[in-house]
Amino acid sequence: MKFWVLSLLLILGLPLFGSQHVILCGGPASRKWENLRVEQDRHDSWWANFVRASTMRMDEIRKSYGAGSTITWIVYKNGYLTRGRDDQKPYTSWIEEQAIKRNAQLVWINTGAQVISTINLQRDIVTFDFFGHSNRHCFMLDYGSDVMAVSQTWIHERDLEKINRRIFTKNAFCQSWGCHTGESMSAVWKRHMGFPLVGAKGKTDYAALSLGKMPTVSGEWIR
Repeated sequence: MKFWVLSLLLILGLPLFGSQHVILCGGPASRKWENLRVEQDRHDSWWANFVRASTMRMDEIRKSYGAGSTITWIVYKNGYLTRGRDDQKPYTSWIEEQAIKRNAQLVWINTGAQVISTINLQRDIVTFDFFGHSNRHCFMLDYGSDVMAVSQTWIHERDLEKINRRIFTKNAFCQSWGCHTGESMSAVWKRHMGFPLVGAKGKTDYAALSLGKMPTVSGEWIR
């Protein structure tokens, strides 16, 4: 590596040998429970909303940061096991195939504590993305997996202080693609981490995935 390139990387606070990226992927609602709700209140007609958004983001990262970038894909396993039983499909195996296809390091988790422990094992994180259900105060790793319309596994904004902010690069770009995160959690993230978490003011919609685009927001994206 030439000296001037090394110096530039150090000035920008970027990792020297490939960049590190983390994608957190929550699980879909159980079809068994969602079918009991009125149609306009149902979630996750397609099981793979968060998975497809994750893989699209991986493709963006490879394009922007290079093929040598390291991507750690943290996925809530129980949600896909539960939905897989509902639909009689091997969703966890399909997710593993996507990780291999995109050379991502897949880490299965089932608790918020496991997510935080996995994140804290990383170094020099350049980007962080969350795809999943959320409200203004937390990332909901599951939603309606075991109890209809209820999340039993999450990362609350009070838990953010457990994340080691020193493992992120100085100018790390972080975004939550879940609903309402920008209404409270983004501010808590910035106070603790020292840099923004882009979040939605309003609801997010994953319908744009069918057009090859990232999720949209009914209101606005805020920092």
